[in-house]
Amino acid sequence: MAGNSFGKLFCITTYGESHGPAMGVIIDGCPPGIELTEDMVNVELARRRPGQSAIVSQRKEQDQAIILSGVYEGITTGTPIAIQINNEDPKSKDYKSLENIFRPSHADYTYKAKYGFRDHRGGGRASARETVARVAAGAVAKRILLQEGIEVFSYVQSVGNIFLEKEYQNLDLNSIDANEVRCPDAETAKQMFQYIQAVKKNGNSIGGTIFTVVKGCPVGLGAPVFDKLHADIGKAILSINACKGIEFGSGFEGAKMLGSEHNDVFSTDDDKVFTLTNHSGGIQGGISNGMDITFRSVFKPVATIIKEQDTLDTNFNKITFKGVGRHDPCVLPRAVPIVDSMTAIVLVDHFLRNLKLKK
Repeated sequence: MAGNSFGKLFCITTYGESHGPAMGVIIDGCPPGIELTEDMVNVELARRRPGQSAIVSQRKEQDQAIILSGVYEGITTGTPIAIQINNEDPKSKDYKSLENIFRPSHADYTYKAKYGFRDHRGGGRASARETVARVAAGAVAKRILLQEGIEVFSYVQSVGNIFLEKEYQNLDLNSIDANEVRCPDAETAKQMFQYIQAVKKNGNSIGGTIFTVVKGCPVGLGAPVFDKLHADIGKAILSINACKGIEFGSGFEGAKMLGSEHNDVFSTDDDKVFTLTNHSGGIQGGISNGMDITFRSVFKPVATIIKEQDTLDTNFNKITFKGVGRHDPCVLPRAVPIVDSMTAIVLVDHFLRNLKLKK
């Protein structure tokens, strides 16, 4: 099974299954001299960890990082970094009844059809549990970006039809983690939380959107033709479980505008070039232009619901079943740090490519 690696100069390879002994990541290409400890990684893992509130999966995982290589006395050495996160609470028996069932909107059928087998215990590699390794890698990427003054902020912008109307410039982005939903507006977050609770009580699930802004990104990240920055960010975000779409800047709303309305006019102040508007989302021609990079990603409702559904068994007989196990009624709050991490990984990869170009 290929397809477990991402990136060129800053390359990550994740490993492990949802109900195996551990998850982990190998990071190749991290520069030496970066301060990195297990506690720094654990701060990011805690944001994604299950069981942190009433509206997420109640699987009890401590998600403590174990750095196996690539770091000496809290400093990266430039050699491959291996980070492992042990699985402590898999409860594989909960999935025994699903061994011969193709669950609707899961990877059960496609894995079986492609590979001839599948791990029914929580979905194996198809499980969102795999993303814990990405967040560990993202913690390393964030340490590198921090040295360059680049920050990534993501927050829940909508849940179902509940939408945060305020622009990100009018929000305190440092308050994203102040509530369980990770929406930086207390009143909207309260409405979202109550709605997710009601959906969960009804045995259902709900989707929504996450908004991301990158601040401090320099001009010049990204390259034509197939290595456009927004193309690589798009691939990274779309590789996250349940993500079904992404739009940059004005996104699909830009299709309603005239060119004279949509064009970002250039200006300058003390020799710094900027644009009066940012419909481009900070990327033009696939290359960052120094403005804030902005995009919105769309996440579908979690496929596992505690309601009876019609489906097929592995012999293609029509059956009825009800979802079991511990699952998020809404993936968005825990997806926020995953979006942050994948964005940071792309930015570091392109930052290192840019340094190589200038040498």
